[in-house]
Amino acid sequence: MYSLNVRDHFMIAHSFTGEVFGPAQRLHGATYVVDATFRREQLDADGLVVDIGLAGQQLSAILSALNYQNLDDHPEFENRNTTTEFLAHQIHQRLADAIKRGKLGPSASGLTSLLVTLHESHIAWASYEGPL
Repeated sequence: MYSLNVRDHFMIAHSFTGEVFGPAQRLHGATYVVDATFRREQLDADGLVVDIGLAGQQLSAILSALNYQNLDDHPEFENRNTTTEFLAHQIHQRLADAIKRGKLGPSASGLTSLLVTLHESHIAWASYEGPL
């Protein structure tokens, strides 16, 4: 299995509902480092997993829509706890959609899976992986 990873980051504010979250129930900020790992069984005719430039551009575009936002005010996330796990899934879905729409170029048609990891810090992170 071959893989290619691109990385970017974004900053948000949010709060959580539920006693399990303790002080994080109050509004707080987070800066996430995001890794998107694209996987496929065989390289394409050019020897690529996917076009690294297009992969980076699409990840950046997806994150820019969330960057510097208070997710509590984001209509798409109304009544949701925007946990790291939840956000990893949301970014995965948006990247998968970009792949389906051809935004990552023709080599992306051979991708088999995508792993999105959000690093909250150097000691904590969460991921979502799914087939394409």
